Amino acid sequence: MIDFGFDKIALIGAVALIVIGPEKLPRVARTVGTLMGKARRYVADVKAEVNRSIELEELQKMKAQFETAARDVEQTVSREVNDAQQSFGGAFNDMKNAISSDTVAATWQPPPPQYKRPNKHWRLKRSALPRWYKQRTGLRGQVQSGAARVARHRPKGGPA
Repeated sequence: MIDFGFDKIALIGAVALIVIGPEKLPRVARTVGTLMGKARRYVADVKAEVNRSIELEELQKMKAQFETAARDVEQTVSREVNDAQQSFGGAFNDMKNAISSDTVAATWQPPPPQYKRPNKHWRLKRSALPRWYKQRTGLRGQVQSGAARVARHRPKGGPA
């Protein structure tokens, strides 16, 4: 950019004062200032647009690189999966042929089921506490009438 020192600016100001005159000089200075501001904003906008386009190009290049890398990974994975499927299929067919030709395979039967469903009495009401626990702790196992309860807890000696 052009280097303006104090002496050059003072010389330009003196020439402008003589040529334009003292009455019009403030209005002209204001106009020049606004035009310079607009020019600076325009240059800044152009710079920003150029920078954005450069960044956009870089991002597009990076996107293309990532897409090619992802495509390569996808191809290698699918190739490996296909190879594994083919080798597994070949081994499975070999085992199937070996089993079908074997005499043991003809007599083989699946084992009977091991689990037998418990025989629950679904009509019978079950308690949350087991019977053995109730007997050990002295809890009631059955409903008793009031007279039966009194007779149960009556002293053994008899009436006095």
